[in-house]
Amino acid sequence: MDSAKGADEDGGGPGVCLVIADVDGTLVTEEKVLTPRARAAVKALAETGIAFAITSGRPPRGMAMLVEPLGVTTPIAGFNGGVFVHPDMSVLEENTLSGAVAREAAQLIGEGGLDVWVYTAKDWLVRDAAAPHVAREQWTVKFPPKVVGNFGKALDEAVKIVGVSDDLERVARCEATVQKALGARASAARSQPYYLDVTHPKANKGQVVATLSRLLSAPPDRIATIGDMPNDVPMFRKAGLSIAMGNASPEVQKQARYVTASYNDEGFAKAIERYVLGDARTANPKETTR
Repeated sequence: MDSAKGADEDGGGPGVCLVIADVDGTLVTEEKVLTPRARAAVKALAETGIAFAITSGRPPRGMAMLVEPLGVTTPIAGFNGGVFVHPDMSVLEENTLSGAVAREAAQLIGEGGLDVWVYTAKDWLVRDAAAPHVAREQWTVKFPPKVVGNFGKALDEAVKIVGVSDDLERVARCEATVQKALGARASAARSQPYYLDVTHPKANKGQVVATLSRLLSAPPDRIATIGDMPNDVPMFRKAGLSIAMGNASPEVQKQARYVTASYNDEGFAKAIERYVLGDARTANPKETTR
């Protein structure tokens, strides 16, 4: 990848050549709006020769609406890296859970008192279309779920199992339980306070950085990452420059080099403008952009 103008946080050597952004809570607002300023920031990256990529716990189809307005040309990492697709949604790489792990995850999540959703590369399956967050998720990803009595053979093709509850403490407890039970056999982390995502062990955002680094010939120390949730922390650790959103928890913010404004206050655009396109050498670590 060609050298770019992006700022180098340590003040020496080449700058950022690739920005990887989370979507919900980061790139879009609380109402899932992509603002004109965010679009302009991504356009400015392209004009400067800096590549831009998106990653999310969403299925790839749930990010298709971002491709045209952002001019995305890089691989898209859906399901936290469970599936990489081209901008035309054709599959590039896929990491599917084993059937045994998918079944165990679904059982643990159900026993933890959370609703269970199952995603395959093509479908989203739920047991109850009226359950919490189903309607909101459908509005967000722009396609409906399949309602089933049981998940059956879909668990042999699962890319992601999701636990859903508005009892946020219960979600956190379930996260710890699933992490302990599945260990290295899966990646389990909250993508939203009310969502627990279980994916293939290679399907985590740290691996997203590694995979996009390989596919785009972008050295990890020249990659900038920006996100807001615990599942974004692994990509913070793999990248040369990490930025947490102002709406991120204090625990997540502590894992990033910089903290920007919230997603409802143009935090994404402000981060790109200052820490990537601007001069990060004059910014203090942990300084908040407001």
